[in-house]
Amino acid sequence: ATPMADSSATELELYNVPVEVPVCSLECREAFEGLTEQERKYAHHVAQASWAGSLICLVQTSEVSPPLFSLLLRLFTANSPKDLREKALAAGVSEADFTSLMMFASAFFGNMGNYLSFGDTKFVPRCSKESFRAIVGASSAAETLVPALDKIIDQIYDLSQRQRQLGLEQDGVSTYYNDSITKAEIEKVQKWMGENGIGDQAYTTRLFRREDTEGKPTYDLLMACAESAPAESFEYDGIIIRKVKGDHAPFMARAAVEVEEAAKVAASDVQKAMHASYAAHFRRGDINDHKASQRHWVADKGPAVECNIGFIESYRDPFGVRGEWEGFAAAVNRKQSEKFSTLVEAAEKFIALLPWTAEFEKDKFLRPDFTSLDVIAFGSSGIPAGINIPNYDDIRQNDGFKNVSLGNVLSAASPNEKITFLSDEDSETLRAYRGKSFEVQVALHELLGHGSGKLFKREGETTNFPAGLPHPLHPGETVTSCYQAGETYDSKFGSISSSYEECRAECVGLYLCGNQDVLDIFNHPAGEEANKVIYGNWLLMVRAGLLALEYYSPASKSWRQAHMQARFSILKTLLEAGQGLVTIKQDPSLPYGAQVSLDGSKIASVGVPAIGAFLAKLNIYKSTADKERGTAMYTAISSVPDDYLLLRDIVLQHKQPRKVFVQALTSVDEKGAVQLTTFDASPEGLVTSFVSRFGPGSALADLGRAFD
Repeated sequence: ATPMADSSATELELYNVPVEVPVCSLECREAFEGLTEQERKYAHHVAQASWAGSLICLVQTSEVSPPLFSLLLRLFTANSPKDLREKALAAGVSEADFTSLMMFASAFFGNMGNYLSFGDTKFVPRCSKESFRAIVGASSAAETLVPALDKIIDQIYDLSQRQRQLGLEQDGVSTYYNDSITKAEIEKVQKWMGENGIGDQAYTTRLFRREDTEGKPTYDLLMACAESAPAESFEYDGIIIRKVKGDHAPFMARAAVEVEEAAKVAASDVQKAMHASYAAHFRRGDINDHKASQRHWVADKGPAVECNIGFIESYRDPFGVRGEWEGFAAAVNRKQSEKFSTLVEAAEKFIALLPWTAEFEKDKFLRPDFTSLDVIAFGSSGIPAGINIPNYDDIRQNDGFKNVSLGNVLSAASPNEKITFLSDEDSETLRAYRGKSFEVQVALHELLGHGSGKLFKREGETTNFPAGLPHPLHPGETVTSCYQAGETYDSKFGSISSSYEECRAECVGLYLCGNQDVLDIFNHPAGEEANKVIYGNWLLMVRAGLLALEYYSPASKSWRQAHMQARFSILKTLLEAGQGLVTIKQDPSLPYGAQVSLDGSKIASVGVPAIGAFLAKLNIYKSTADKERGTAMYTAISSVPDDYLLLRDIVLQHKQPRKVFVQALTSVDEKGAVQLTTFDASPEGLVTSFVSRFGPGSALADLGRAFD
């Protein structure tokens, strides 16, 4: 039976910060030194805009994240980690407790808040409140910091049921909304936004409910921008909706200044226009300015320095429509990008192999830029391995998109990572081929996964699909459902939209990775090498599906991470395909208590047809805006049966912490030249990088004090 509350010791251990947080360096010196002085200046200003806005992630994560950021920044400004350790140990704090606070601080800075960016669960210090207080008490700034800690210490350690994860209503907490709001109310406001043609504006907003003096529900739609203006009120179906400008104002203002500086050293008129649109958006908050920036971005082909900034991904909004801040500056790796360009050239050929007819594919594939990047700065709560943006449906369908593969993220390995739940032979295969397999998967996932599929739309009496089209999944039916004016995929599919789309893209990768023409592009010749890359990719996916159970909450029967829900649904699809393709064995005598196996000889005959059938459903229900059938199908395949809960316990016992990145710092010296400072790949290095970035004397010091 499913427990009503997850309160076992194993479950609570989930929320303690790991004994050791793996810190990896995001290596970019070689890439940075390959840039001209003008390109370095451009990258620097984009990086500053990205980091200025990254502080918004704290506000978007939890109530306690902003004051906790201020506390930790001031703590390590007053004393370096080395000095603070000496003071704390002299005051009677144990080495283990001081180390656990360092791990907590590095996890906090690495996730831009006290909830994991991948998994959305809270983490708390492993040391006691008393030890935390004693360490702060040993600081040179104890007089001001101890009272600051006392105000928030209970919130830092609160593991009551709702506080454990991000979510809505009783499932968790979210600072995109206030506590009293319901999903139905959020949906009603979103409906009003769609009907008024501003559905995409949701990306930059938060939504707070209150009651006016007469007790009528009023919803404040807080819009991120530097400028404030008198609130605009609208009556709709018995409620009042107020558009309130000026959310995150100091961070938006600084981001605007920095992109204007970037425009002065931009390489082209297209880049200048892009940054002018960014600046207008950051100042005024109009989503149409951001959409204009993204059209310029798509048109900015083959730049030496790549960037994108704004409220981009909606994974962390429990309702699935509000975007988290994300900004990056990166150097394009020309040599590494060649294979991606070749894949783009052949994209139409590969898209034609996907398991749906031409009516369900875009009328014209708009060939995107696809580059491999070495990230110089990434300001957000986490860093992905690949990106396919923009997320605005109309731009994707009409103007196109761009893909980037983040090379220095892909190559950053955790030093002590174990490969769990596989046989020794499979572990060796994965160790040898994981990089090669994952590169192919990321490329197919981003370009042909997120880049494929048509959205059926109606504008007035006009549709973009043929009347009387037979429904491929329901014989005897014709397709009638589609997106109405003002509706987007995210607004239509709501909270399930991110995971559903990630699943579709992952399936495209699996479905096409066995194609020899694809493998030739990535220099994997037919025969043993190609077979190992294919097997490695499928093995990665089935193991990820098992590891995904860590991100499932039995109490609320909900998933906390979009990609992991997708990978579990793929594992279940392959298990249901039967014929011994995938098996999971539970046995206490196994090294990790369970083992997942894949029969490589059945990938083509059993695996590919099973994934193809699943992928066809995912794509066709998305194309036709069939939320009801799509949601029912996806919810069923990603549901976790009760007999998997023991397997979940085994996965939790062997879970490994995700790595966090320590990033370099760009700064301008007294001669006006841009310098790159790097830091140790350690918790101390990560903490020091944040003091250097936001502490006294840094270019962003005023923003670093914003939460004091």
